[in-house]
Amino acid sequence: MPELPEVETVRRVLEPQLAGRLIKKAEARRADIIAHPDAASFQARLQGQGFSSMSRRGKFLIAYFESGDSLIIHLRMTGYLLIAPEGLPEEKHTHIVLHLDGGQELRFSDTRRFGRMWLISKGEEDRFSGIGSLGLEPDDPNLTAGYLASQFGRSRRAIKECLMDQTVIAGIGNIYSDEILFSSSIMPNRPALSLTLQEWERLSVQIPQTISSFIEWNAISAEDYLRTKGKEYRNTPHIRIYGHQGEPCPICGRTLEHATIGGRGSTFCPGCQR
Repeated sequence: MPELPEVETVRRVLEPQLAGRLIKKAEARRADIIAHPDAASFQARLQGQGFSSMSRRGKFLIAYFESGDSLIIHLRMTGYLLIAPEGLPEEKHTHIVLHLDGGQELRFSDTRRFGRMWLISKGEEDRFSGIGSLGLEPDDPNLTAGYLASQFGRSRRAIKECLMDQTVIAGIGNIYSDEILFSSSIMPNRPALSLTLQEWERLSVQIPQTISSFIEWNAISAEDYLRTKGKEYRNTPHIRIYGHQGEPCPICGRTLEHATIGGRGSTFCPGCQR
């Protein structure tokens, strides 16, 4: 699933290409992708809309229109967005196509069809997408050791599960929770209530540092993004732990181990993480 760094990469690639563009026609080929409103209204209301800007909140993308309406997008597990020339063959499982002026299309493809879109009218309260329940962004200055301890310090949940709680910290998933905990020298299955003040301090430093580093490492040009069909922008050489079980630890050389924590696979170093 794309996590915050990947979603931010998509925003940085798409926003300059979409700003000022008009939607000539909207195609919703699968109604289940449109969570609000119904697919027919979605298509009708998008026609003629002009893009103004795009932002990100956690793992959500938000496209803003000159009318004051907004389009909220969650890629979920396998969704991806691509701006392509009209003549470029579509990828399999292309479910939403926004035909733009200038001969281009904004396409949404999703193999597993878990991705969702919400079209929110100007002045309409968003009671649909769940953005309102998100916690702090990883780079929020209020994300301190005290904040983390106040949210998780009495929890018996594994600290890995806590880091992925979107109501407390927005945007961290399976990959970057592993990377953050490795950099913080904390075992992912530790109950949160067992962490010391020093460990909360380390986490408060590593969370924004890890996320911001991967945002920069994942940077890709619009040309390369199109060439790779919007699928290959994660900078995997910088992922030190996630998915590397059975390999030597990049710091101490011990074999990296794997465990299932909260139903999610996790990789850790039994030597570096305590």
